[in-house]
Amino acid sequence: DLEISEGTILGDHHMVESFLGEGGFGVVTRCRNTKNNQIVAIKVNKSDPEILQQAKQEIFILEQLQRLDPDRCNIVEWNGYFLDGERICLNFELLDQSLWDYIGGWNNQGLPIRELRPILHQIANALFHLGSVGIVHADLKPANIMVVNRHESPIKVKLIDFGLACKTSAVITGDRVGTVGYCAPEVMLGIPYDEAIDMWALGLVAVELATGVPLYPGEDDYDVLKFIIETQDHLLESGLYTDCYFIEDNYYEQRPENGQPLFVRLIKQMLALDANQRITPSEVLKHPFFNTVKDRKNSTAVSKTQLNILKKDMSTPQPTHLPLKMILKYLKGPFWEITTW
Repeated sequence: DLEISEGTILGDHHMVESFLGEGGFGVVTRCRNTKNNQIVAIKVNKSDPEILQQAKQEIFILEQLQRLDPDRCNIVEWNGYFLDGERICLNFELLDQSLWDYIGGWNNQGLPIRELRPILHQIANALFHLGSVGIVHADLKPANIMVVNRHESPIKVKLIDFGLACKTSAVITGDRVGTVGYCAPEVMLGIPYDEAIDMWALGLVAVELATGVPLYPGEDDYDVLKFIIETQDHLLESGLYTDCYFIEDNYYEQRPENGQPLFVRLIKQMLALDANQRITPSEVLKHPFFNTVKDRKNSTAVSKTQLNILKKDMSTPQPTHLPLKMILKYLKGPFWEITTW
């Protein structure tokens, strides 16, 4: 429909070299700037009136984001826009591959904790900075998170696609935003929502990183809501852990690699049904899951009993990723039922 092929010149000097993706909005192309040979990603929006309006809204959001440093804030760099006939073309830096493709490169088995920890931290950092300028992304998912260079270690990621993003102050209750399987309950139910919907989606992305598969698959909202209630009905009753629980779990926090208990606890805080109880990006960034032994300058001493438990635990081979059934079991019951790895 767009009549674009390899070799097509977009605007005055952007030659299409290949196609990177497509959607209802149009296509994303890899282009070479014929003036300076720079390679960029060009999002070509269809000339349909509704899509043009959405493109203008995205430009408004991208202009707000220009206050932020794209590298420090883990947000794709936007280089402005130009017109190709009646089509609006958005110019972005070219990134390597989507997080969805990156997960697939691990044969959908899930990433080791040491691999997913920096990725999760960077996405939370992006959400923190979006919040600082009052913006809700509204469509967070692995396909909208890009790996800058898959060969770097640790990998760096950036948040992309602000086509559904809006100012928090301009959210309209009842608006259907996001993608099936990643939408927060309040969006599906038509309840007033805010930036907490992005944290819900981040929790689901975290599970997908760890297990290699989506936590709440479904073809429509009904399927997803049914799954949510089946796995999280206990959250409707009560949910705070006792001090004894935190004391008993302390020895895991001393471990640099095996942070599964802390990770699963973080997931539950992200997936709180009550948006007001959901963890915030700033709280995520300070979460003990992201602290390693080297980072803990004031770590407490480990008791003799805890040391013996730790030695025994470390002598047993540990899983490199979290099985989905373990996370589901945790969401349905007390923490101690699943500390068997």
